[in-house]
Amino acid sequence: MTELRRATDRGHANHGWLDSWHSFSFADYHDPAHMGFGALRVINEDRVQPGMGFGTHGHRDMEIISYVLEGALEHKDSMGNGSTIRPGNVQRMSAGTGVRHSEYNPSEREGVHFLQIWIEPGARGVAPSYEEKNFDAASKRGRLRLIASPDGREGSVTIHQDALVYASLLDGAETAVHALAAGRKAYVHVARGEVTANGQPLRAGDALKADGEREIRLEGGRGAEVLLFDLA
Repeated sequence: MTELRRATDRGHANHGWLDSWHSFSFADYHDPAHMGFGALRVINEDRVQPGMGFGTHGHRDMEIISYVLEGALEHKDSMGNGSTIRPGNVQRMSAGTGVRHSEYNPSEREGVHFLQIWIEPGARGVAPSYEEKNFDAASKRGRLRLIASPDGREGSVTIHQDALVYASLLDGAETAVHALAAGRKAYVHVARGEVTANGQPLRAGDALKADGEREIRLEGGRGAEVLLFDLA
């Protein structure tokens, strides 16, 4: 069984400095039909204006992944970490017992476009931690590159949940296929471009929910950048 979630059906908030689209209920956007999908709780597509950002704020018991599409995002947190992530970088912060952080666009001229993803952890009260890795375009070209997993396999960042997160870049005749084990489900989010997922044409911001499917087949890409979540 598959279900489409169109980009224009998402929640939307424009604060001037921040333009944000919410795939699931978040902040002032509440939709009982879209509270999450398995352990996947948040996909926010954010665009932040030059020199602006999120001031210091706190999180608990959440696996937070930042995936930059364009521009740069500066991160500082109460664990002493500080870095600027750019396209290709994947940042993972396990909030656990509690962490405070800030996220800013350090550029004076260019906006930053990124996805912030929240995955509910399998256990609460873990020690907060931080990780950042780079996955270049070649490693995602025409294939599904594992970027997050519960055991850090294949060089992915480690999350406290039975979930696998993949990223792919697809154009033309390139095809990527992901087999789903029995009892698993998948969520496909198109970050940009166009692609066909299990026969369904998707554009930027669209998503496909799949439950009870044997595989996810991605093909017919046109400048597509896709995230695939394999969930218990």
